[in-house]
Amino acid sequence: MTPKIILKSLFKKEKIFKKILFTAALTIGSIVSNNAQTIKGVVTSDAGTLPTANITGKTFNNSAVSDLQGAFTLTAPTEGEAVIEISYIGFETKSITVNLAKGINDLGLIQMTPDGSAALKEIVVKGTMAPSQAKAYSIKKNSLAIMDVMAADAIGKLPDRNAAEAVQRMQGVAVARYHGEADQATVRGTPFAWTSTLFNGNRLPSSNVMGNRSSVLDAVPSEMIQYVQVAKAVTPDMEGDAIGGSINFITRTAPSKRVLNVSAAGGYNTFSENGTYNASVTYGDRFFNNKLGVIVSGAIWSRQWGSDEFAATYNTGAAVVEQKKSLNTVLFKRYMGERETKGLNVGAEYKLTPSDKIFFRGMANKFDDIRPVYESYIDYTNSRFQYNYRYSHYQTALNGFEVGGEHQMSEKFKLDWSYSNHKSEYYLDTPPTSSNKGLPIATFRQKITGGFNDLSSDGKRYWGFDSPNGVGGTVDHFETGIANPNEVMDPSKLLLNQLVIAQLDNSERDQIGQINLKVEASSKVNLKFGAKYRHKDRTNTYGSNFVYLPGAAVGIPNSPALVPLSALQTTNFPNGSKFFGNMNGDFSQFIVNPLTKDQLFNMYGQSFQTANGFMDFTSKTNATSFYTGDENVIAGYAMAEIDATDNLKIVGGLRNEYTAMTLNGTKATTEGTPAVITLSPSVVENNYNSFLPMLHLKYKVSDKSNLRAAYTRTFVRPNFGDMTPGSSTNTTASPQTITQGNPDLKPTFSNNFDVMGEYYFDNVGILSGGIFYKNITDVVFTDVSMQNIDGNDYLVTQAKNLNKASLVGFEAGINKRFDFLNGFWSGFGVEFNYTYLDSKTEVPRVNGTNTFNDKTSLPNQSKNLFNAILFYERNGVMVRLAGNYRGNSVETINQQLGPDYYIWSDSNFTIDASATVNINKKLKVFIELNNLSDSPVKMYMGNDKRRVTSQEWYGSRGQAGLRYDIF
Repeated sequence: MTPKIILKSLFKKEKIFKKILFTAALTIGSIVSNNAQTIKGVVTSDAGTLPTANITGKTFNNSAVSDLQGAFTLTAPTEGEAVIEISYIGFETKSITVNLAKGINDLGLIQMTPDGSAALKEIVVKGTMAPSQAKAYSIKKNSLAIMDVMAADAIGKLPDRNAAEAVQRMQGVAVARYHGEADQATVRGTPFAWTSTLFNGNRLPSSNVMGNRSSVLDAVPSEMIQYVQVAKAVTPDMEGDAIGGSINFITRTAPSKRVLNVSAAGGYNTFSENGTYNASVTYGDRFFNNKLGVIVSGAIWSRQWGSDEFAATYNTGAAVVEQKKSLNTVLFKRYMGERETKGLNVGAEYKLTPSDKIFFRGMANKFDDIRPVYESYIDYTNSRFQYNYRYSHYQTALNGFEVGGEHQMSEKFKLDWSYSNHKSEYYLDTPPTSSNKGLPIATFRQKITGGFNDLSSDGKRYWGFDSPNGVGGTVDHFETGIANPNEVMDPSKLLLNQLVIAQLDNSERDQIGQINLKVEASSKVNLKFGAKYRHKDRTNTYGSNFVYLPGAAVGIPNSPALVPLSALQTTNFPNGSKFFGNMNGDFSQFIVNPLTKDQLFNMYGQSFQTANGFMDFTSKTNATSFYTGDENVIAGYAMAEIDATDNLKIVGGLRNEYTAMTLNGTKATTEGTPAVITLSPSVVENNYNSFLPMLHLKYKVSDKSNLRAAYTRTFVRPNFGDMTPGSSTNTTASPQTITQGNPDLKPTFSNNFDVMGEYYFDNVGILSGGIFYKNITDVVFTDVSMQNIDGNDYLVTQAKNLNKASLVGFEAGINKRFDFLNGFWSGFGVEFNYTYLDSKTEVPRVNGTNTFNDKTSLPNQSKNLFNAILFYERNGVMVRLAGNYRGNSVETINQQLGPDYYIWSDSNFTIDASATVNINKKLKVFIELNNLSDSPVKMYMGNDKRRVTSQEWYGSRGQAGLRYDIF
């Protein structure tokens, strides 16, 4: 029986599989050895439970580390009196004498007190960030993987409102910004899909509109997160599809004591010149003699926002090489909308016996993004103005649950299991007047009759630095070049030429069953085994367009005249900051009063379309954009944790993941004269095995320092959107575009080598750094080329495999409090981290009979990343000024034309600030300020940053509020 048949059989019996897993785990977990001398407890403090506390047997030879909820299990060889010692960064070491009996010896909650030294005690007790950083550093110090950690308290004290923005402060992490807000994150500057985004250890399903595997995180409020673990070198018990690394968001769990806190804030956006607000509440408690623990967290963030985007396209499909950098179109686009992020997190755990616990986690997140878009084009190629209006209401939902258990089967065996079911959706419900749903776009065009007066000697429009004779302007001093200054966009001359509904819906559901068994083979050796089964369902409509054209636009005799914009219901252009106030010049000529929302929707109704001669011109190949698919993964691992000496720990093991993927779509075939299009079902299958050996060495140089080395083999799966058997066409873009799949893509593999060191200061600080190298094969990249198809020029996008790539880099970071200074000045400190990356790959290019291998860096990979934070923290006052820098990176590779036509993302530096003041033990006031530098997001073509393809400004935002800890 083949692995794929096994997978399909498992899926058909999925309900039986879940039931067997659940029943077996509970049954096995209830078997407890009567001969066990097992010590259990939960390490806690006034700052909450303490993860990864060190518990050491002083009268016997064994040790343990508490988990992320502060719970630990330690076995002793004999009954009778025993002494254990508990230590934690920033807290006094605690000794406990226990009279051990057979079975489970439950010590309950173990309260730790801050370190007795005056300086450190003040930091831990009165510091606003230090307790959180102590937890994070303890997790990092005791981890088997090479990782960085951020804890919930730190997330809540940074001016970051969603999960992606929260992690941008961490060493080696870069984020993508979409209209002013971070929405994706990647580790060590690798492509976003190369970073595994996890929730509680499992990869999140992705409804990313582009069909890739990178998770969009703007739907998750930062208040839902308890810890973030950024693993740079993974261990065998972690997901293996993580070439860049993995970002594990751990949601809140039940506290050790009653907790109730609320927060509320109001703010302002300088671009939209409108208000914002957010609020959150968290309640947690324990019942039935601490057997049942629950937590509920809710958050909402509502904001008005806006941005101006200048964009340019170039005639890269021109036959004459020198004209490929001439201007095709320029676009002045304004967004002005409203966003609302809502999140709910529920957690519960129940202690069945001292050795058995079951848990539940549930979450519901919704992101509503309402953004009317106003687009004014100058089309130099066709000598016309174009105006697009669309009403966008994008909706993203991320919902799901996880149920599982943890069972101490005996003093030597510990078992845990879980089943999770999560779904991510991205969809639109507009327009209500049509049975077809998606993004409604109305396109108006107006002929430019007087021509242009600043054309180059070859009759084309250029930027001056690209022009054959130096004629042309720059983006910074843009002039339209229209010969007649009175020829401007006129609603009476802008005629309705096209109505489109662009379908963008995507959904993905992951169902995961897993089981892990940990065996204490001896006081020096722990073995761990596990298996995971994941079934993924995916549906996609991205790239499908319903097109409606008036008969007069396509030359049908006796058709009604084209409708001018002035004959339709319009509303005032939105208020806000000055239209393109960040550019030099007066661009008010591109301000056009838009359609009302109802008018736009009514244009898709039957009565309007009949009266104005509109007909359905949707391409017969539209169905090729639809596909459904499933992916089944069976993964297993075995690993050993070996204390080779008192100072050297070895972690080695193997992980294997078998993947079977099937996509069901439609393929279009064109034959004969005249051409006849035939649609037929098409199935893509892509099955492969990933064998992943891993080895970690951790050497304890001293109680304050570790040296680590690791070899890991990891991989990334090809994106669904890159393999679809169909193709999608967009006729509203200029130039028109085609996106098509490549079903023969192979997964990308990487051999990773890491050497890292870390030193922990006494006053809750750290100095860390190291080097790393990745040897990568079968890189998948996006090729973009201009092609003439049936007499029309199209920008064609398709994914392909390269042979190999490499990445080398180093990173360093420090967090240091200036406690060596006196009085007021001792509250200052700095936090700085820097990552340098250098990646290389070759892209084959054919030019006539010559073949070239163009050298380039990996897509999305920035050479330089850093965070610089100056903070003040003393006597309940915290002030932070933070700078975040991401260097330039290649975004799109043009295989046909070469590096002169690659699209680059420019470097970006943002400055944020926050402050918190403790009014008393329960009440805090805070202020958060984002993008004080008003840094634009800029993209350009080739090696000259002046050749802009897109440049967007979105202003600054800020808010102030209160946080009240009732319990």
